[in-house]
Order: sequence, then structure tokens, then C-alpha cells
Amino acid sequence: MASTLIQLSATPAAQLAQHVIEHLPVVVLFPHNRCNCRCVMCDIWRIRQVRQIETADLLPHLESFRLLGTRWITLSGGEALLHDDLRGLLELLRDQGMRITLLSTGLLLADNAALVAELVDDVIVSLDGPRVTHNAIRRVRDAYEQMSTGIVALRAVRKDMPVSARSTVQKNNFRELSRTVEAARELGLNSISFLAVDVTSTAFNREDGWNVSQQSRVTLTSEEVDELEACLDRMCTDYAEEFRSGFIQESPEKMRRIVRHFRSALGEAEAVAPKCNAPWVSAVVESDGSVRPCFFHPAIGNFYEQPLAEIVNGEAALRFRAGLNIERDAVCRKCVCSLYRA
Repeated sequence: MASTLIQLSATPAAQLAQHVIEHLPVVVLFPHNRCNCRCVMCDIWRIRQVRQIETADLLPHLESFRLLGTRWITLSGGEALLHDDLRGLLELLRDQGMRITLLSTGLLLADNAALVAELVDDVIVSLDGPRVTHNAIRRVRDAYEQMSTGIVALRAVRKDMPVSARSTVQKNNFRELSRTVEAARELGLNSISFLAVDVTSTAFNREDGWNVSQQSRVTLTSEEVDELEACLDRMCTDYAEEFRSGFIQESPEKMRRIVRHFRSALGEAEAVAPKCNAPWVSAVVESDGSVRPCFFHPAIGNFYEQPLAEIVNGEAALRFRAGLNIERDAVCRKCVCSLYRA
């Protein structure tokens, strides 16, 4: 990234001005940095030092939310439900008129059902497969059962509480995509989405990235990609109605991009960046204050040092966006989790 900024040092002010953000509809917030699962595809569980964004830490940024027209906060992490004053945090965001989405492992939903039902608009739980597969990947005994109990508890408080699932496709579950859809039905979820596992970025507490041996635990071999492609072909036929209704959020075409992602990782296909404008319409704020243009690119400032509006329109951010060609960027071409808002 440093070389990119040096190269852009002569970028005309008029060109930088084209990348000023006047409207930032989405902010992804990591209220807490630790997690209560030990997933095979993530290293967040290895974090020992607890960090969390306190309610008071948000106060200097409320004006930024107003100026930027931010109206949607997604709570990620880490597990937000581990926060020791989540009610205070949620009430403050609610007072600003925010829509709040909670991403969760689901393990603490039962204990927090009343709070979530009252102050959260929708919940997205991680679902790695049917019960046995999910528990093996999460490496938590009865993780599936705890999540199921939590969903039931939520719906007991708020019958129409929207709860959907997100499933990460990897070596340990790729043969069970259809059964994962069935698990989502069994859990009474509103919908399910799929994405490929990320192994190349420094996200998910992988500061130095993963070596080849670590990547091989969750990536697919060429033969396994062939299997995945055949599984997806059957799934697109057998679950045509689920695709049409939106219960499976991706289109068949987008699901098949997961195959391309794994093939490109093997050098069998060209890596193609997804359609995305995340750095222009959203920001990611981590519990240590780092502000990123998306999950996978380097930080452009720190939440504890400057108001958010100054960070996203600061020189580092403007130069980053002015120099970012998503179709050619190496990080973007390997992206598994894009965002596009018209």
C-alpha cells in the first residue's frame, strides 16, 4: 500500500475531489474483538487481549454519522454479544435512528433474546452445515443446538424477528451445501447466503497471513473443486424454487462464482473481482479503532484519533480510492465478500 500512496503523490486535487464521500450509508462496527467459537477457517479465537468499543467511544462520531447520512450499522467482530454494555451501545445507535444488523455465532442469543429482539432489526448467524458438520467446524460442543435454542428464544419474544444465515464454503463442508440449506429450514431461518472461504487476506486476526499448510486445511484441491461444481449443478436444479424465492440469496450464477474462486486459487482460472463499491459507500471500524475501506484493505485512519467523517475523507482515504482499480487490484480479485450499493 505504501508504494501505491507514493505513486499517487502527484494525483491532482481535482481528481482526489471526485472521491470525496458525501454519503456513507453503511458502517460495519466491531464492538468486541474476541469470539466464542474456535472455527477452523478463522483465527479471531486466538486473541487474548480483550478490546471493545465503549458507548462513550461512539459519542465523538455521532456528528460524522449525521453528516455522512449513515443509517445502517452492522455489528460484526468478534462476537458482539460478548460486549459488557451492549444495551448502552445499541440504545445510543437507536437514538440516532440507525438500522442495526447483528452478525453472530448464535451461541449467546438465548441469553440475550430480549435485548436483541428489542434493539436489533435483523440477525445473521453463521451456519457451517448440518448439526454434526457445524459443530465440528465451530469446534464448540453443541454449537448448533445452542444456536437453535437462541433462535427459538428470539422468536418467542418477537415472532417476526428476521434471522438469516451466512455459510462459508470450504473443504470441511463443500459436499453438504444442500444439507446446509435444509439445516437453515430446520432452524426456521428466513434465508441463507453462501460465500467462499478467505485464506489470502490479513483479516480474521491473520496479521501475517496464512502459509500454504494453513490454507490447505480449508481450501479445495482440483478434484474437490470438480466435486463442488457437480454439487452446485445439482443444487441449482433441486433447489430452483429456493433460488427463485430468495431463500437462497445468491443467484445460481453467483453461486458458481464460488467454483471460479477456488479454481483461480489453484491457478486453473483467472481471478475476477466481484462488482463492488464498498470503499465509497461503507467503512469498517474495528475494536482497536482501525478504520478500513472494507474488510480486506489496509486501515486509512483510527477511530480513536479522528472523527469518522475526517478519516473517510482524509488524504490517505482519498488517495486510496483514487488509485483503486477494483478489476485489477490483487486484493479485490481475491475478494470473497463484496458490497455494491447503487
